Amino acid sequence: MEDTLLLSRIQFAANISFHILFPSINIALCWLLVFFRIRTVRAGNGPEAREWEAAYYFWTKVFALTFALGVVSGITMSFQFGTNWPGYMEKAGNIAGPLLGYEVLTAFFLEATFLGIMLFGRDRVSQRVHLLASLMVAFGTTLSAFWILALNSWMQTPSGYQIIDGQFHVLSWWDVIFNPSFPYRLGHKLLASTLTVAFLVAGLSAWQLLRGTPHPGTRKALRAGITIAAIAIPLQILMGDMHGLNTLEHQPAKIAAIEGVWHTEKSAPLTLFGFPNEKEGRTDYAVQIPKLASLILAHDINAEIKGLNEFPNAHPPVAPVFWGFRIMVGVGVLMLAVSWSAAWILWRRSRRAGGQPSAKEPRALLWTLAAMTFSGWVATLAGWYVTEIGRQPFIIYGLVRTADVVADHSPGMVAATLVAWLLLYVILLGSYVAVLKYMAEHVETARAEPPSLDPLRPAPAGQKA
Repeated sequence: MEDTLLLSRIQFAANISFHILFPSINIALCWLLVFFRIRTVRAGNGPEAREWEAAYYFWTKVFALTFALGVVSGITMSFQFGTNWPGYMEKAGNIAGPLLGYEVLTAFFLEATFLGIMLFGRDRVSQRVHLLASLMVAFGTTLSAFWILALNSWMQTPSGYQIIDGQFHVLSWWDVIFNPSFPYRLGHKLLASTLTVAFLVAGLSAWQLLRGTPHPGTRKALRAGITIAAIAIPLQILMGDMHGLNTLEHQPAKIAAIEGVWHTEKSAPLTLFGFPNEKEGRTDYAVQIPKLASLILAHDINAEIKGLNEFPNAHPPVAPVFWGFRIMVGVGVLMLAVSWSAAWILWRRSRRAGGQPSAKEPRALLWTLAAMTFSGWVATLAGWYVTEIGRQPFIIYGLVRTADVVADHSPGMVAATLVAWLLLYVILLGSYVAVLKYMAEHVETARAEPPSLDPLRPAPAGQKA
């Protein structure tokens, strides 16, 4: 049974790891497309309107591709609740079922209703209606994140329930949805998506400039990506700090694993690096800064931090949580350095050019941005593993253990389906990246004419981007 549990957890982790890549892009990319659309309409006639229109057109295609993969991968994940974790729905179905249903009935239907207008309606509806459709799709993606994170946060910090005959029943939907960790998780995820998109846009635009295949709006998109990243990363650091304080209060075992605190102590040191040795209960070759963990975690240099010894048989595996957190933070620091450096370089070059954007960006900067194209994915996955592995051994924190809800399948059957899913995901992910590269290197000619100035009148029929 332990083999089945481990394999089932790996399989679900593979499914959710693949799926989360695409919502991480689309949640924020929609709002960036709205920004591009507003700038297009406001620019009126002339070259600037064509540039913003070209940026909108190119990134709409990226959104459509990403949206399709996100929907397909999300369906397989929902099936796993029944195939691999039937005990979870038996116990928590009264809460999980409605929240998942609300996501479909509100967010997904809203996206599906307006997506067609957003993708194919530019020459068929007025500018105002097309902008409204883009807004509704963006709102729908954010609403989807709202419901999914409400459920996930409830599993991390359950509230507003009562247990009758082993089943969870709702006492207050307000308390279920707005549970103690929900605001921090939602804010953290929205900012993570913003950073993922900012570096994707900047990186892919930089690649187009390096390959000599830019569209008229490539430099607009590049600067938008850099600016958004430079603004969002300090906000994410602040939100991460708030999220950490909340986690220390409600999930101290997770914090102990993150920081490698084995024994409860005051003025706990911050472990920068090391190798967690769970068998011996220590971190080998640890590089530490005295008292800094207490200062960062509790904003009090003398604060007591609970150690893993306080949670016998009820704390997560230490190594993946410990290293996942450091990967996430490391990528975040790199994002800060790259975005601020890029913003400074472009600002200096623009200032020297009399306020006009420079015609050429330094190639070293472009190569750096291109290398950071998918850095948001790395940080998102690392943070997600910290969140989900850090909840173990519980599926509903402190109340229901993961081992108690797994399906009674043979290890061989779970292993076979796991291998099949992994092969499929590798192929799909490779294909997705290859298509993005192809799209960046084979850009269609932009519109010969700018969009209609009249927000109530459709753009002229027959124009192609």
